Amino acid sequence: WLKVGFVDGNGTTIEPQTYSFNDDNLSAGKYQYRLKQIDYDGTFEFSNIVEAEILPPAIFSLEQNYPNPFNPSTKISFTIPNVTLSGVEGSRVQLKIYDVLGNEVSRLVDEHKPAGTFEVEFNPASSIKNPASGIYFYRLQAGSFVQTRKMILLK
Repeated sequence: WLKVGFVDGNGTTIEPQTYSFNDDNLSAGKYQYRLKQIDYDGTFEFSNIVEAEILPPAIFSLEQNYPNPFNPSTKISFTIPNVTLSGVEGSRVQLKIYDVLGNEVSRLVDEHKPAGTFEVEFNPASSIKNPASGIYFYRLQAGSFVQTRKMILLK
């Protein structure tokens, strides 16, 4: 067992209490959890084991960047489902930025990615020489999936 977090208790009380904990950024798979309740005198007790299953994404998606319009940077999120190509799970993923004339101005991702949800930050000042205010497009290609969205840079 690994300790994944701690939540302070509300002390000794006869009132029902509700506690919660989020275990973020998990990969697809099955996870088991149990609680350890520790009393003031140091004695403790474990709860029953609870199992949670995180399913892999079922569909491709390319989210709208946030914030939009943006300055100086924005975040782009996308999801890759569990796809098997030539016996290899995942997909070759390309996320490119284009100007309004269709010229590629930046390549944010160009690699094999497993199933999952990803977030990439785009800062035009670090990849475009003299970035101008205006409309840009970002295009995700993964296998046969292709989607393009529009974003606006305000300077």
